[in-house]
Amino acid sequence: MWVRECLDTESGHMTLLFVLGIGFFSLCFLMTSLGGQFSARRPGDSPFTIRTEVMGGPESRGVLRKMSDLLELMVKRMDTLARLENSSELHRAAGDGHFAGDRLSAGTGLMERIQAIAQNVSDIAVKVDQILRHSLLLHSKVSEGRRDQCEAPSDPKFPDCSGKVEWMRARWTSDPCYAFFGVDGTECSFLIYLSEVEWFCPPLPWRNQTATQRAPKPLPKVQAVFRSNLSHLLELMGSGKESLIFMKKRTKRFTAQWALAAQRLAQKLGGVRREQKQILVHIGFLTEESGDVFSPRVLKGGPLGEMVQWADILAALYVLGHGLRITVSLKELQRCRIRVIDTFGTEPAYNHEEYATLHGYRTNWGYWNLNPKQFMTMFPHTPDNSFMGFVSEELNDTEKQLIKDGKASNMAVVYGKEASIWKLQGKEKFLSILNKYMEIHGTVYYESQRPPEVPAFVKNHGLLPQPEFQQLLRKAKLFIGFGFPYEGPAPLEAIANGCVFLQSRFSPPHSSLNHEFFRGKPTSREVFSQHPYAENFIGKPHVWTVDYNNSEEFEAAIQAIMTTQVDPYLPYEYTCEGMLERIHAYIQHQDFCVSPGPAPPGARVPQSPFILAPNATHLEWTRNASLALGAWPPAHSLRAWLATAGRACTDACLDHGLICEPSFFPFLNSQDAFQKLQVPCDGIESEMNHLYPAFAQPGQECFLQKEPLLFSCAGSSTKYRRLCPCRDFRKGQVALCQDCL
Repeated sequence: MWVRECLDTESGHMTLLFVLGIGFFSLCFLMTSLGGQFSARRPGDSPFTIRTEVMGGPESRGVLRKMSDLLELMVKRMDTLARLENSSELHRAAGDGHFAGDRLSAGTGLMERIQAIAQNVSDIAVKVDQILRHSLLLHSKVSEGRRDQCEAPSDPKFPDCSGKVEWMRARWTSDPCYAFFGVDGTECSFLIYLSEVEWFCPPLPWRNQTATQRAPKPLPKVQAVFRSNLSHLLELMGSGKESLIFMKKRTKRFTAQWALAAQRLAQKLGGVRREQKQILVHIGFLTEESGDVFSPRVLKGGPLGEMVQWADILAALYVLGHGLRITVSLKELQRCRIRVIDTFGTEPAYNHEEYATLHGYRTNWGYWNLNPKQFMTMFPHTPDNSFMGFVSEELNDTEKQLIKDGKASNMAVVYGKEASIWKLQGKEKFLSILNKYMEIHGTVYYESQRPPEVPAFVKNHGLLPQPEFQQLLRKAKLFIGFGFPYEGPAPLEAIANGCVFLQSRFSPPHSSLNHEFFRGKPTSREVFSQHPYAENFIGKPHVWTVDYNNSEEFEAAIQAIMTTQVDPYLPYEYTCEGMLERIHAYIQHQDFCVSPGPAPPGARVPQSPFILAPNATHLEWTRNASLALGAWPPAHSLRAWLATAGRACTDACLDHGLICEPSFFPFLNSQDAFQKLQVPCDGIESEMNHLYPAFAQPGQECFLQKEPLLFSCAGSSTKYRRLCPCRDFRKGQVALCQDCL
């Protein structure tokens, strides 16, 4: 159930629902305004079972007024106490020079629980009034003979409406979620739900005339305060599975760094007020339904990258001061507005179901029809998606100097814990060259006998616990990859511990067209190395990318690396502070309830907000334009370029030291933008194509985008010169523009 419209915007209380998913889409991140019906609970009912009961008008309003007054006083006091406690806690810890979780106030967890209770009760109060108004409105409309207006319409723009209404008739009692949103078995309630909570049906005309009448007085919002004690989070995460044990150990190890990052970000934000969100995190990969394939492999060298990211997301949300509830049961998952943690990204062409089906982009993982920014990646692969990331350990100056002093100039560690990675053809050739210069170490898992895939001259330590693996990296000069796994966290950890990362250059580049690993993934991205982020965003002297099939090039790189001195380095966006800053910005500013769309063909366009740059190469946002007040990222950061033929907008923006920003496409989707760039359009057409807006050569025809979900930074064709929206970015934080905080 994917929604596009805001729910209960009058209440001002937004609940976020994160879902850790299964397989490729490893985490879903759902945002919804949840509300509940106020009712008594029978013995034996699930605490999450909700029934619809409407209280009498005068009685309920009287109770509601008293409840609202009491809640307003309670919330204000809880907010004040939380801020005072948090402030004193930060000052105590800062005075000691570090944040130690075991020295912080034991009352923090209790305060958070009280605050959460107050928030939950206030939500109930708001929903009581909303349910009452909804019920009275619905019954009055029906009594006025409007039932004929609650028939499923035949609208070509909503082809699934009638089928969904039939499904609701048969199944609306199958999940309490439907009653939760006011479905009561009537045709009107079905259509209201399918048009306002979901988007399968058009809005009912008479709803638009009355929906905003007599809005209840908004209750005070609970403010989020930074946390530095993670003990309650560790309790929330649970126990009993190797995956959870690994995640909790990682969270414990980073406690002091998260706390210091919270202090730094609090100082940076100053007095900015942040509304506390109530967030449900559903860890789908640990459910019985998924089979929990991760836990049994944790101790056998299995993939840990996903668990690293999941642990860091939980920690970041908790440190930012939001309310968390963590579940591993599908029964507790009610889906409304979704964000997906997606390791390799989902491009718009694969996301749009109709377009993907018609043009050969449909895969098992795409066609969700989401806003592409709702997909959140481990690395900044494509600006079409949001970059979530993870964190690596940040060292202080003393630790960095100790690492530099303790480095062995002739020690290499191989990136690959599973024996299957060592089956790479031709590895003996380049490993024998490396062995001439360095002592090679491995961390390959085995139970009783040494894996035969590992050459005899490699010193294999077996699978090491994370602290011991970190110590090995701190001694080593080189961390070398075999080409797989792709884009994991280990290279960043190695670079942060003072290693040089050596990786193979892929020629031709790996993609879904020529490599089994990428086949079926919803992206056409070409990967030119094992770790493109390390190659493009870090580079030499920390990262060397060479052709392993060229023995001379490989040996020359080894010789150069041995004489190169590097300091431990960690990009800011992978520090605890960087991740907190990024997620804070997303929670505060990303709003998928409403998204601007392109003007329909023939519509009158307002005065253009663009001016041609003095050098006549690109468009800039004019300073006095007010067309996009409230837009995020701020529209004044927009720079529009016409890419060369065959160039994707992602690359065209990077060519100018900028980042493609897909949320700016609607501003450029007009004939005026082409005219301002002095593009000779002999004709203008509006079509569904993930490469539009674009200028076609030959033909001198300009094409506009008809479907907002297909605005895409990715994608290119030698036939088109794409019109590309670019923006600046913060140093070390590519996901955010200069003014995005």
